[in-house]
Amino acid sequence: MNERFKTALSHRLFWPVAVLVVMLAANTIYRPGFLAVEVNNGHLYGTPIDILRLSAPLILVALGMTLVISTGGIDLSVGSICAISGAIACLHISQAADQNNPVTVFTALAMALGAALALGAWNGVLVSVIGIQPIIATLILMVAGRGLAQLVTEGQIITINSGPYRAIGLGHFLTLPLAIFIALGAALLVAALTRRTALGMIIESVGGNREASRLAGIRSGRMVFLVYVVSAVCAAIAGFMMTANVSSADGNNAGLWVELDAILAVVIGGTSLAGGRFYLSGTILGALIIQTLTTTVYAMNISPQTALLFKAVVVIAVCLIQAPAFRARLARRRRGNPPPSAPTPQRQKEEVTA
Repeated sequence: MNERFKTALSHRLFWPVAVLVVMLAANTIYRPGFLAVEVNNGHLYGTPIDILRLSAPLILVALGMTLVISTGGIDLSVGSICAISGAIACLHISQAADQNNPVTVFTALAMALGAALALGAWNGVLVSVIGIQPIIATLILMVAGRGLAQLVTEGQIITINSGPYRAIGLGHFLTLPLAIFIALGAALLVAALTRRTALGMIIESVGGNREASRLAGIRSGRMVFLVYVVSAVCAAIAGFMMTANVSSADGNNAGLWVELDAILAVVIGGTSLAGGRFYLSGTILGALIIQTLTTTVYAMNISPQTALLFKAVVVIAVCLIQAPAFRARLARRRRGNPPPSAPTPQRQKEEVTA
C-alpha cells in the first residue's frame, strides 16, 4: 500500500489533481451548494458546469500554447488574436441583413479563421524563417494586434443579436454547454495528432534540441511554423467563445491577459518552459485550476484590489508544491540535516598541513 502511494505521489498529475480537489472542497465548505447541479429545461446548470464552460476558451488557448512551448518558444499574441478574430466575426454579422442566417455566421467564422491563419503564419515566419526570438516576435503582434482589433471595431464595442453565433458560447448540446464539447473536441484532435502519430515526438525533439533534430533529418523550421499556426487557430476559436458569451466584440478587452493564464496552465500541467516533453492532460487540469481559482475569488467576495494578489499567491504555491526540487528540500528539512561525515585520513592530513 505504501509503495502504491509513493507511485501515485510521484505521478506528474497527482499534485494538480490534489490542488483541484482541495480547492473544490474548500469552496464546498465555504458554500455548501457549490457543487450542486440541477436540470432546468433539459439543460444542466450549476457552478461546476459554469467552471467547465468558462474554462473552455482558456483550454483552447492553452492547448496551442502547449505545442508552442514544447518547441522552446512562447506566444504572447494569443490574446490579441482572440480579439481580432472575435472583432472580424462580429463585424461581418452586424452588417448582415439577417444575423441569424447560418450562412452569414459560417462566412464570418471562415473570415476570422482565415485572418488567424495569416497571423499565425506571420509569427511562424518571424520565428522559424527570420530567426527572431519568440518572445520578441509574438510581442510585436501582441501590441500591434490590439491596434488592429481597434481598427476593425473602429474603437467601439460591436454588439450583435445572432442566435447561431451566441450558441458557440452559450448554446447547449446533450444537456451540457456546447463550449465544453468544442474544447473537448479540440483536445481530442490535438491528442490524436500528437500521440497517435509521430508528430508529437517530432515536436518534442525540436524543443529538446533543434540542431540535433535537424541533423536527424527533421525539418525543424516547418514544425515551429506549424505550432504557431495551430496556436493562432486555437486562439481564434477561443475568441469566438469570448465574444459569443457577451454577444459583442471589444477590441480592447477581449482576451486581455489570456496569454498569461495560458502559460500558467501549461506550467502547472508539468510542461517545461525550456521545451521538450509536453503534457496535454496536465494543461487541461491547469486551465481548470485557474478557472476554479477565479470562481473561488468571486465566490468568497474577495475585493478586486486583492483578488489578483490572492490569485498570484495561490498559483505560486501550486507551482512550488509540484516542483520535485522544492518537495525534496522540504523532505530533507523534515528529516533534519544529515550528520557530518567522519574525516578521512587524507582530509586529516590536509588539515594538519594547512
